[in-house]
Amino acid sequence: MVEAANLLTKIAEGDRTALSQLYDRYSRMIYAIAWKSLNSVEDCEEVVLDVFAQIWKIADRFDSDKGSVEQWIFTLARSRILDRLRKFQRLNKIHEAISTGKEIEFPTASVDPIEAVEILERRQQVLAALSRIPPEQRQVIEMAYYQGLTHTEIAAATGLSLGTVKTRLRLGLSKLKVTFEGES
Repeated sequence: MVEAANLLTKIAEGDRTALSQLYDRYSRMIYAIAWKSLNSVEDCEEVVLDVFAQIWKIADRFDSDKGSVEQWIFTLARSRILDRLRKFQRLNKIHEAISTGKEIEFPTASVDPIEAVEILERRQQVLAALSRIPPEQRQVIEMAYYQGLTHTEIAAATGLSLGTVKTRLRLGLSKLKVTFEGES
């Protein structure tokens, strides 16, 4: 059996067979570790693939003076698992905020009653207009304006490409503009 450190050296040189051998040796263990945290076949498989894709790219960075191959590989796996858990936490917070329909709170101390009524009417108009646009456009608009997320954060949280997020925002805002111009 070829030593794991030698396999990494070969992988760094572009040897796909060495990557395959390393995969055969460690993929099940990585999967098992991922399963303890993720409990999802798809997510565990993605972690395993992400780890070996990363190994393919950075095999030359392995330093045997800093630890064993196993430690290095499991550190990579741990990072990928934590990344996925963080993504799930962000998505859960976003979905929770959207599904509970968190209300926008306005300060009442400095607002006169007439202004408060105007704000409430405008808010109802905005919510009505939002209900008329496609859900995927409404979602990114709510994330951007109600939650203050950047385009990049929305893309990361939803799993959409940055271009798709920007397009949905542009289209949704355009539809909102048309709706408000029609009401004027």
